Amino acid sequence: MELVPVLFLTALLVGYFVLAGCDVGLGMLMPYLARTRGERRRAVSAAAPYFLGTEVWLVGAVGVVAGLFPGLKTAVVSDLWPVFAVLTAGWLLRDAGLWLRARTDARAWHAAWDAAIVGGSWTLAVCWGLAAGALLAGGVLSPLAPAVAACTVVLFLLRGAAFGAERLVPVPSDAGPAEGPHSALSALSADAAARLTRVLARAGLAVLGVAVALGALPGALEGGRPLAAGAGAVVVAVALAAMAGTEGPGRSRHASAAAMAVLVPAVGLGAALPVEPVPGAVLVLVSVALAPMVPLMVAGQVALYRMLRRPAPASGFFARVSPAPAGGALPGGSRFRPTGVGGPRAGEPHRT
Repeated sequence: MELVPVLFLTALLVGYFVLAGCDVGLGMLMPYLARTRGERRRAVSAAAPYFLGTEVWLVGAVGVVAGLFPGLKTAVVSDLWPVFAVLTAGWLLRDAGLWLRARTDARAWHAAWDAAIVGGSWTLAVCWGLAAGALLAGGVLSPLAPAVAACTVVLFLLRGAAFGAERLVPVPSDAGPAEGPHSALSALSADAAARLTRVLARAGLAVLGVAVALGALPGALEGGRPLAAGAGAVVVAVALAAMAGTEGPGRSRHASAAAMAVLVPAVGLGAALPVEPVPGAVLVLVSVALAPMVPLMVAGQVALYRMLRRPAPASGFFARVSPAPAGGALPGGSRFRPTGVGGPRAGEPHRT
């Protein structure tokens, strides 16, 4: 009987990490991919709709753990409460930045909330990685834990880069007099994100190799299942290798999702987490309460997937656009000289 709730919990966590990797990873990469005010506005516009949907999956997973797996809750949350306390703080900071950034057009206000988005995104990725490493290694102090955390951070970055490569391309409707140069700059962001996927895939292979080597040491997986963890590492390595070559950017959307999806079952099986049989009455009660929500969550998943394939708008609730002053100035007073879509910024060398 416990197989059904375990699979349901796994599906919720996989859905969260695959989708959250998009907005969290893009938030981590904002200093690299979004260097102007227009680019940062476009990045926020791309990431913001996703965090509203992805957090539903996490809330559902927390509810399933609390209601059906109290032993798992003790092993994961109670034993790692400092990590989850910091994670919660980063989660709130990142969400506050996405909600509040566009409330006013002051440059200092934007800078403060941009820092909150970047810092909160990095905190989320690092804490999720530390939690995964601690579960596999039996504690945060094990040498394996930071290696697994570093690998998880790279997967978040890779997912964000693949997301940015598709969502930051110019929108035809943004090519008017006021937004034409902005579209050219956003094309640079999309190109840089696509090129970054290959670099991150190669870095991920190196970090994964270190984690596997540490995990192979005697006693590294405290009471866990080395074969299950190793199988997960092989799948992640195959996905990273698919993105490491010259054709990598074209494969990054699906390969990065596959690598992130494997993370949950690899940690769950490799760590041998305590999963007790669920009483039949409790399972029926929770199933009746959650069954009506499953179609809605699946529909939301499909809608987010379809949105993932469309470029992000240059403005919206989370990214307001100030009227462009005369003379071709970007909001905030910075001027530019257009150099063509995909070309270098004015005054900067061409990036290869």
